[in-house]
Amino acid sequence: MKKTCPISGRTFEWRKKDLEFYERMGVPVPDIHPDEFLRKLMACRNEWKLYRRECDRTGDTMISAYHDKAPFPVYKNEVWWGDGWDGLDYGFDFDGKKPFFEQYLKLRNKVPREGTSVFNSENCEYNSHIRESRNCYLCSLVYQVEDCMYTDWVVHDKDLIDCHMMTDCELCYECQNCTNCFEGVMLQECNGSSNCSFSYQLTGCDHCIGCSNLNHKSYYVFNKQVSKEEYQKMHDQTFNGKFSTWKQGVQFFNDMWKKAEHRFVHNLKGENVEGDTLINCKNCWHSFEGWESEDCAYNISFDHSKDIYHTYSAGWTGCELVHYSSVTRGSTDIRFCYYTWFSNNMTYCDSCSSCQDCFGCVGLKHKKYCIFNKEYSKDEYFSLRDKIIQHMKESKEWGTLPPEFSTFAYNETAAQAWFPLTKEKAEKMGFSWLENVEEAIKTDQDVQKTLPDGLPEVGEDILEKVLICETSGKKYQIQKKELEFYRKMKLPIPRLCPEERHNIRDKRLNTRVLFERTCSQCHDTVRSTFAPDRPERVLCEKCYLASVD
Repeated sequence: MKKTCPISGRTFEWRKKDLEFYERMGVPVPDIHPDEFLRKLMACRNEWKLYRRECDRTGDTMISAYHDKAPFPVYKNEVWWGDGWDGLDYGFDFDGKKPFFEQYLKLRNKVPREGTSVFNSENCEYNSHIRESRNCYLCSLVYQVEDCMYTDWVVHDKDLIDCHMMTDCELCYECQNCTNCFEGVMLQECNGSSNCSFSYQLTGCDHCIGCSNLNHKSYYVFNKQVSKEEYQKMHDQTFNGKFSTWKQGVQFFNDMWKKAEHRFVHNLKGENVEGDTLINCKNCWHSFEGWESEDCAYNISFDHSKDIYHTYSAGWTGCELVHYSSVTRGSTDIRFCYYTWFSNNMTYCDSCSSCQDCFGCVGLKHKKYCIFNKEYSKDEYFSLRDKIIQHMKESKEWGTLPPEFSTFAYNETAAQAWFPLTKEKAEKMGFSWLENVEEAIKTDQDVQKTLPDGLPEVGEDILEKVLICETSGKKYQIQKKELEFYRKMKLPIPRLCPEERHNIRDKRLNTRVLFERTCSQCHDTVRSTFAPDRPERVLCEKCYLASVD
């Protein structure tokens, strides 16, 4: 079934399996391109920005993902999850004379929201979406990590600064997409490697500098074997604490990365999959960053899930039968929902935990048979639910999610990183935009406009200074544990604020879009996240494996 997206104008086609899934879920066949689904879903999650504001329940100052101009109440984490309030207190009857979305937004703006997602963590106030961790600062999407800063999408790690998508790693700086690495600096897509720096696509390597596409090598510099003494000399020259030397290393890495051999995708142990970074997956289509999942399509970031379509961040632990939803945890039979935890048979719900059979509800915990946060008997619930769905079909609301459903401005969200828009374009598409709001970290100390080239010339007084980002002009500060890390690793003080460093890491990643291009070696056609006009050498799986030393 071919369609033309009314938003982007792109032509696309649904597969037979897609149509069978939509029928199974009882939802209409979508009219918009899969990427527009993902844009809307990612536009509902603020993963990085934090603000200082008052808790609307206690009056206490708190750190929040929502600024103080938000139209709904915001509670501290422990208050929102506590027993001091009940979402049913905000319930009302459905009015069949009014549009569903008008009533839903009225409810959404009345019910309190959780300030930040910080669970079972110690000394982690200044973070977003963090669980079972300790001593972290300005991190996001974190599970069971310790002593990390300015880092996102990390699991089971320790002592990381400025890293992205790391698992089981320790003592790493400016690394991304690495697993089981120790003492790494500026690594990308490395596994099981230690004491390596400025390198790309290493597996089982140690003591390497400036290398790419190596397997199980020790003491290599620029992809050539060296003695231990030669390696140590190069290491000491590279890590001397000077910013000028660091800049040279970054430039070398960027140049080396462009010349390296690149796998067309980064899938592992998959069966019948199309997408990128799909690990141990089966029958997954046009999806990205998935683990241990089956029969899924058009998703970004999912884990141990089955039969999920058009989702952003589903799983942890597992999900099944999810359609057009964002941030779904351990749930089944979910449609058009945001932030659903361990619930079943939920439709058009937001921020509901351990619930069952709810429709158009916000902020409920341990409830069932609810519509607009009002409880009904089982028979009453299903009868009214069916009437509302029919009402939504007649008003052409059923199966859609308007942009104004997002509780965040577009430029606060993950969507801006992967589907960037200008303010004018975002507002034209129905999203909101936020400007000139004070963020959480206050910087009232003296400003230091310049830094010495060498780390040894930086004293403890740097902790009392405010630094100015060379790119954005934003203010930032160096933390005590951060300074100790730089001294231990013999790294210079960064000249860019954390947000700009994060943006640079994002730009080193491929987009979550698949293109047809040819293998640079055998010229077979592949579906890759490398666009066909990009200059890198991109190889199919067979040619890449043959090229790796």
